[in-house]
Amino acid sequence: MDARRRCGRVAGVGIPLPLEYVLFLPSGTLPVSKTPDPNGKHRLKETEEPVPSRITRFLRVVEWLGNALPHPVTLFALFALSVVLFSGLMGALGVAVPDPRPEGAAGRAADGMIRVISLLNAEGLRRIVQNLVTNFTSFVPLGTVLVAMLGVGVAERSGMLTAAVRAMVLNASPSMVTVTIVFAAVLSNTASEMGYVVLVPLAAMIYYSLGRHPLAGLAAAFAGVSGGYSANLLVGTVDPLLAGITQEAARLIAPEYLVDATANWFFMIGSTSVVVLIVSLISLRIVEPALGPYDRSQAKLVADDMSSMEGLSETERRGLRYAGLAALLVVGLIALLVVPEGAVLRNPETGAIKGSPFLRGFVAIIFIFFLVPGITYGAVVGTMRSDRDVIDAMAGAMSTLGLYMVLVFFAAQFVAFFSWTNLGAVTAVTGAEFLTSIGLTGPLVFVFFILMCGFVNLMLGSASAQWAVTAPIFVPMLMLLGYSPEVIQAAYRIGDSTTNIITPMMSYFGLIMAFAARYVPKAGIGTLISMMLPYSVALLVCWTAFFFLWVFVLGLPVGPASPTYFVP
Repeated sequence: MDARRRCGRVAGVGIPLPLEYVLFLPSGTLPVSKTPDPNGKHRLKETEEPVPSRITRFLRVVEWLGNALPHPVTLFALFALSVVLFSGLMGALGVAVPDPRPEGAAGRAADGMIRVISLLNAEGLRRIVQNLVTNFTSFVPLGTVLVAMLGVGVAERSGMLTAAVRAMVLNASPSMVTVTIVFAAVLSNTASEMGYVVLVPLAAMIYYSLGRHPLAGLAAAFAGVSGGYSANLLVGTVDPLLAGITQEAARLIAPEYLVDATANWFFMIGSTSVVVLIVSLISLRIVEPALGPYDRSQAKLVADDMSSMEGLSETERRGLRYAGLAALLVVGLIALLVVPEGAVLRNPETGAIKGSPFLRGFVAIIFIFFLVPGITYGAVVGTMRSDRDVIDAMAGAMSTLGLYMVLVFFAAQFVAFFSWTNLGAVTAVTGAEFLTSIGLTGPLVFVFFILMCGFVNLMLGSASAQWAVTAPIFVPMLMLLGYSPEVIQAAYRIGDSTTNIITPMMSYFGLIMAFAARYVPKAGIGTLISMMLPYSVALLVCWTAFFFLWVFVLGLPVGPASPTYFVP
């Protein structure tokens, strides 16, 4: 691309500006001049009133709406209170809908009606008081995430995960560095915030050292970590979290329904190659050419930034080798307990993997898979010298989940109240009847569902918070249209992931902004969002198309023993 094609123009003036200058100006601050010079030509004034574009105005509205929302904890507390009050009103009005489940189904009333049950009375108050604690402790996502994070915390504190990412990225050839960064970014989702804290700044520094624009590396890593949040080769900590919320929502219609942590594993594996391909192509063909040459005088780097480019020491390499052997031993042991006919972790009644302890207890597998290699690596490099170091690593992982546990307490009350009052079931039946009446019952319904999830994510950036709000409504509703909770969850994850990278409400957005400012001090929110928007649009379109191809064209399951359709 020649210099002329990389230029923008100042409004009203025929003076070209480099596109990178246009991109990196804070949103809506292109200078405009109406003052002629002595030769009758226009000259630039240093400052003028900003003229925000329509996209800029839209993003400002999104940011305003997101900031106007209460904290997610407050939001769930208000939702729970609203359910109590609304149930009193609907109960007094005698609201009821026909139960679509067949006669004799678990939870179906004798008269075949689903009635709203009021909690705004003495009996409801007694039920709330007696079950407040058990609502919290029995909420499935709570225990699953805590157990998984114990193992991940050891692997992270030992330094194994950081070393593995550095080994993968720093050893990549210059021609494959973008693909390697994106692939490593997608895999980093298994370990909480490591991708954001370690890989994103490392990718920017790698591009800087190669003479390429550092923001191109930052954008590729950010798109892989956050935009590809629901693609992976491994099952991570977010999978049992979402599966637990989905299970609670599914039980509004089917009280005994179980959703495994591996519910979307096959689709996640297939999505990994799609996300890596899309993000790499957008980076190489659109974002990096648009950024143009980088002015290295803008960089504001410190010694710590440069130290991240240091290669692995021999001790770290040896630690990774031993950790890899430990991981292989764990995988081999699990295979012995699952693969042979009549193996211990197969279903004891049917002998199949479906419904087996292996799938039902996959969180324990995650715990062991990260714990054993993490301890092994730490013992080799010296970060895990005794049992106290392992315990401290586990305690450190738990200390980061304080806010999550507070959020889960109120989310658990909201989900429980929604179930007790039958408001979820009534809403689901009413919504399903409406969709049937307009003929929107086929796979096309998932297009609107994915778009809705993506839009809500712009203002409610937490995946768990958003799903805890929307799942009790849409999971039962789409189940009544005949789709399984596992497929519904897979569709949700596409909408949630693809707009993560363009919403200021995402919890790590400020951190990414700080990384970007090291290389382009004038970079603002509009800079980052405009840079990430091509990724978001491409991922939303292509990933949705891949979902339809996988589920409805090829008829492939989204996970082990995960059905595509639900039969009441």
